[in-house]
Amino acid sequence: MRFTVEQRFRTGAEETARAFADPDLYAGFAALPKVSVPDVLSCERDGELVHLRIRYRFAGHLSSAARAVIDPEQLTWVDESTHDLARRHVRFVLRPDHHAGRFRCSGDYRIEPLDDGCRRHATIDLKVSAPFVGGAVERAIESGLREHLADETRVVEAYLAGRR
Repeated sequence: MRFTVEQRFRTGAEETARAFADPDLYAGFAALPKVSVPDVLSCERDGELVHLRIRYRFAGHLSSAARAVIDPEQLTWVDESTHDLARRHVRFVLRPDHHAGRFRCSGDYRIEPLDDGCRRHATIDLKVSAPFVGGAVERAIESGLREHLADETRVVEAYLAGRR
């Protein structure tokens, strides 16, 4: 499935783009309810390009039906992203630590200026290969991602406010 997500920030486009490329931002994600504190595995800078590898662990609630199929301890993945700071554009791939043949997720996002801040517009391609339940799992992931991003917006704005 392909879907889009938009976040609005009360901060400038350039500073918001740079925040997402800053490994220090991700410690603040401890306050988010659906993931544990991300582990920044690597950060490589090449001029205006930043390559990040960050491991996440799902920490939200799974229904009993989902737990019957998925071990919550195996819901970990590495987000590999390339941030083009000059263009405020990011490409990413999520690489699951387990069940790699059943899950694919990648996409990109742009951070665009607005009169009262900026917006991050993401296009995400997601595929879960599981007989009978793949579509339902995709919709659950999409819904959870939308909730996570809404919470993330507040963390990013607080991080930037603390840097001023």
